Amino acid sequence: MKRARRTLTALLTALLLPLGALVALAGPAHAAPSTATFAKVSAWDTGYTGQFTIKNNGSTTLTAWTVEWDLPAGTSVGAYWDALISSSGSHYTAKNREYNGTLTPGASATFGFVASGTGAPTNCKLDGGPCDGSAADTPPSAPGAPQSSGVTTTSIALTWAAATDDKGVRNYDVLRDGTVVATVSGTTYTDTGLTPDTEYGYTVRARDTAGQTGPPSPATRIRTADGGGTDRPPSAPGTPRADDIGETSIKLSWPAATDDRGIKNYDVFRGSVLATTVTGTTATVTGLTPDTDYTFTVRARDTADQVGPPSGGLTVRTGGGSTPSTYARVGYFTQWGIYGRQFPLKKLDTVGAAAKLTHLNYAFSNIHPTDLTCMNGVTKATSPNPQDPNQGDGAGDSWADYERSVGAAESVDGVGDTWDQPLAGNFNQLKKLKAKHPHLKTLISIGGWTYSKYFHDVALTDASRKKFVSSCIDMYIKGNLPLVNGRGGAGAAAGAFDGIDLDWEWPGAEGHAGNHWSAADKNNNTLLFAEFRRQLDALGAATGKKYLLTSFTPADPAKIEAGWDITTRDGTPSVFDYMDFANVQGYDFHGAGSDNSWEPNRTGHHINLYRDDQDPYTTEFSVQRAIQTYLDAGVNPRRLTLGLAFYGRGWQQVEDGGVHGEWQKAGGAAPGQFPEEAGTRGYDNLMSSVPGLTVHHDEQSVSAYGYTGNGGQWWSFDDAWTIGKKATWIKSKRLLGGMIWEMSGDSGTLMTALDTGLR
Repeated sequence: MKRARRTLTALLTALLLPLGALVALAGPAHAAPSTATFAKVSAWDTGYTGQFTIKNNGSTTLTAWTVEWDLPAGTSVGAYWDALISSSGSHYTAKNREYNGTLTPGASATFGFVASGTGAPTNCKLDGGPCDGSAADTPPSAPGAPQSSGVTTTSIALTWAAATDDKGVRNYDVLRDGTVVATVSGTTYTDTGLTPDTEYGYTVRARDTAGQTGPPSPATRIRTADGGGTDRPPSAPGTPRADDIGETSIKLSWPAATDDRGIKNYDVFRGSVLATTVTGTTATVTGLTPDTDYTFTVRARDTADQVGPPSGGLTVRTGGGSTPSTYARVGYFTQWGIYGRQFPLKKLDTVGAAAKLTHLNYAFSNIHPTDLTCMNGVTKATSPNPQDPNQGDGAGDSWADYERSVGAAESVDGVGDTWDQPLAGNFNQLKKLKAKHPHLKTLISIGGWTYSKYFHDVALTDASRKKFVSSCIDMYIKGNLPLVNGRGGAGAAAGAFDGIDLDWEWPGAEGHAGNHWSAADKNNNTLLFAEFRRQLDALGAATGKKYLLTSFTPADPAKIEAGWDITTRDGTPSVFDYMDFANVQGYDFHGAGSDNSWEPNRTGHHINLYRDDQDPYTTEFSVQRAIQTYLDAGVNPRRLTLGLAFYGRGWQQVEDGGVHGEWQKAGGAAPGQFPEEAGTRGYDNLMSSVPGLTVHHDEQSVSAYGYTGNGGQWWSFDDAWTIGKKATWIKSKRLLGGMIWEMSGDSGTLMTALDTGLR
């Protein structure tokens, strides 16, 4: 399952030796609210015992703390205690345990570890700021993409939107094709001495008054004039996208065209008819007929009145009809659902879900750990240890995907697979499901909780992004599967998928144990989406098809800030400029993991619409807060679906507390539907297999929960009541629709509630 948060467990008990000399990690403290001080309490030739002391010097209580540091080459952390420590390369992160996270003013807490090697920690941070409590200084933001304000045969005049910085911007470096050609104090520069009729690439980066250099702006390519008296027409704009679909109008947007003389305006065509002319890159086409398909293209006109080639075409249906087009209903189908869950793809048809869904995401494809490409054809199982940092390395199930022969009784169309067909298994059933339900779009989901380890690596450079994206499109869109046991081969899976869904959990933040990540992930995540969009659109231009690009995005505002550039601004693309829509996590706000990590000692709603007034936690997790974070950043609501859960999360040994167990003490995860999944049950299983479960509805937070009585089990889940309420809320916020993790938990009750609520 996907989670908003996940903790790591490797707790070992050790006795601290007498306190040694303190090791300073930063300058003197400045009477700050909190500090973290490191000391080597004992040392030997090949290692030492280290201890951090966190002290609250402020006037308010701390409820949690995080300490980060780096260790030099040759030094690493082994055993540790009184914190949960994880690492990414040589960077270490320690989070408080449940018993030492709360520090009243003047109070302190310690944690320790055994180091192999003699190097001391450096670059210490406490809750994101310096460990000495001094105010952190951040580098400047990226400037806006440079734009041309004038072009000659040998010069290009540039201008750009200013960067921002807490200390003030001192100057800007102007880079031509990656090389600094000037450093200027303002936001304009004219590059001279150029070659006629030659294209150059420009970026700009800012430097603040503290000498810190920020990230580069988006790149712009500009061509000098040819000097021969001729002028080039504009390039084709990017393929338009529908940002808002009404019954009689559709709002479109598209990536800008380029031109050596500048763009004057854009003509928007409905089929072959000119619908409107606009100066920007958005337009609303009106006077349309409800429940009707329209195809739109865009042409650019430059200041010399030359018209460029058309963009790729977008076909979209207006709302108001009986087809499921007004609101999206996105469901995840799990590759492993055919095993213990006994949920083959045919069941989506027999329970009526396929007719109600608009999109079906197939979870999951993995990333090859050394080739850094999309991977299939491997049948290595994941490790049963959820904290194994290599749990998903090389794992996959090509047998379920396309090798397994599906019998007639389990086949969507009632026809069994033959021994000699190149495509069998789930992928072939997807094609049959689409043939029976032509409105249904299918996407391959890459990543997920266990398979996200190498997203950082594939997104790291332009070359790695191009290689990875090309491999995924080749395998899943073009259908060129690895040949395994006579199945697969060139084009075998062509037509199985209409697009790609990226489930990176999480860029710029911790996820599964051992995942690779860094602060650079946020920018690289956007660049990865841009590369997927570029290659998918290029393929679409050749095939005449529109390929979808979607994502799974977090509910936690901290994880959004760390890894997702969602802010809509002039001149600087956000990640939403490249995807069709995002499926926002609306669940797993609270829970007890199968290994009794996470929050085993207190119950809590995992899928509440609003914050519960009884919630004892300082940090709010709710659907309202998650979605509002995106809306406040300027994300178009029609680019967002809300995640719903077809499963529940549960605790055992729960005290009543006079409130039917809400937010009460517990004794760990309740028995799950499967032995390896304690604390989790599909909705149908939960309703039928937990004796004495009484369902309650919390009107204030809009959440459902079940309780078996004092000392028994307590479960949080979505049911038809909460889904109906949330569907109404989705429509009130004008969101695109709802997303479901995952389909095997329901035999029709919840899907019907969502479908009915979104009509």
